[in-house]
Amino acid sequence: MTQAIHSFTHRQYQEHPEDVLSTWISWRAAMPVALVIIVRTTGGAVRRPGALMAVAADGRAAGYISGGCIDADVILQAQRCLAEGKPARLTYGAGSPFLDLPLPCGGAIEVCILPEPDESLFANCHARLLARKPAMLSLTETGRDFIYHPKLRLRIAGRGADPLALARLARASGIETTLYLPGGPDMRIAENDGHENLIALGSASELPPVRDDAWSAFVMMFHDADREDGLLEDALAGDAFFVGAVGSARTHAARCDRLRQRGISEASIQRIHGPVGLVPSMRDASMLAVSVLSQVVAEYHKRHSSLFTRTALVLLAAGKSSRFARGDKLLSDFQGRKLIDHAATSLPDDTAAARIAIVPAPSGDRGARLAEAGWTVTPNPDAATGLASSLRCGVRAITASPDIDHVMILLADMPAIPTAHLRRLQMAVLSGHPAAMTLSGGRLSPPAIFSRSAFESLTALQGDSGGRELFQSLQDGASISLDPAYAFDIDTVTDLQLAEESAHV
Repeated sequence: MTQAIHSFTHRQYQEHPEDVLSTWISWRAAMPVALVIIVRTTGGAVRRPGALMAVAADGRAAGYISGGCIDADVILQAQRCLAEGKPARLTYGAGSPFLDLPLPCGGAIEVCILPEPDESLFANCHARLLARKPAMLSLTETGRDFIYHPKLRLRIAGRGADPLALARLARASGIETTLYLPGGPDMRIAENDGHENLIALGSASELPPVRDDAWSAFVMMFHDADREDGLLEDALAGDAFFVGAVGSARTHAARCDRLRQRGISEASIQRIHGPVGLVPSMRDASMLAVSVLSQVVAEYHKRHSSLFTRTALVLLAAGKSSRFARGDKLLSDFQGRKLIDHAATSLPDDTAAARIAIVPAPSGDRGARLAEAGWTVTPNPDAATGLASSLRCGVRAITASPDIDHVMILLADMPAIPTAHLRRLQMAVLSGHPAAMTLSGGRLSPPAIFSRSAFESLTALQGDSGGRELFQSLQDGASISLDPAYAFDIDTVTDLQLAEESAHV
């Protein structure tokens, strides 16, 4: 009991996995430290699956699992696991053996306690997050993958009360914030407020060269066209998930016209949230700050709730099955389902920017099955000319959308591609590679993913090219290995029979 009471005096309510893992690494130098991870939840749980808590042998804890209703017991259970050297899976709430610890929300929380977690696995996760790269944990103890995104960063440029109020609120929320001010009284006020990341802006032609990453937001709070146009142009050249600007609807329309005159593309201009803020016409700086930060946070979670939020999936299902001796191969039975249904259910739990299925014209039963599975069916009248024509159809269908950064190419006759492999391909481009392809048995093949910079080249492919030559021409493309047992495709009846036999071995 003394140990349990002791633990409450050493609690750190850290939220982001980067911070929890930093503490875990630090504490491990002095004593054993367990990691607790939420495996799954039902109902109104406070934290989502993947949330972490570090618990040291002396009862110190970093991170949290719930709103306080079970954390004390989780700490005690983690200390017990450390003492015994054995992991544990525990359920709280509905279906739990801990009848004295009900969850007020009526749901359930399942956690896994790892007294001796794989140090290299979690250290690599931490290193990726520190490097502003997404990380994926595949834990055998939990039987599932967990995806983590880098922390939200915010850049604010402006003059007067508005940027100062937004910076105060963001810093109080634990968000790393950089404030750009033109000097003078605003700079002195910011210094007195304790802002450390302060940058003095020079003239409108002397902007600091910055390229935001995909986990950064930029908010422009000037009312000065000479300054704001250059700042916005600079921000739009980066990968910021959010670019916002203050002002009325009329002001924003004039702003957009000026950017067009500067040669900024319409797709880039459409990225700007203007007038910025969830609540329109906020007149007070403090209320405007709440409105703007709420919108930034909402967009951050919407864009990064899934790895594939800004990726379009293009499923190529227009082939003639000319080598298959028993009719349409994609409508043949494989493992109790039609072959086409396996690829059609790729990434069932992930939100993708679009799901485009390319089928023959007329689409027939293939199109009907894919439409029922939630795909936007696009017939390809030129399917007989080769695979590249279907690839062109898919890419052209998504190019106009400014919300799509990547395209993932899937083949309908590859029924065994693991979800984890598709996530690794996505992780590669989110980490900065322009493209990623599957490498199996020494051969590059789909599934593959390309960044928007390659869209134009993809639409120029001819014949049966599936993008391999384009991939090899790119600098720093990533080859993601896949066991040949999963990388097979079905072209002939013999292929289908061998795949069925292998599946039952």
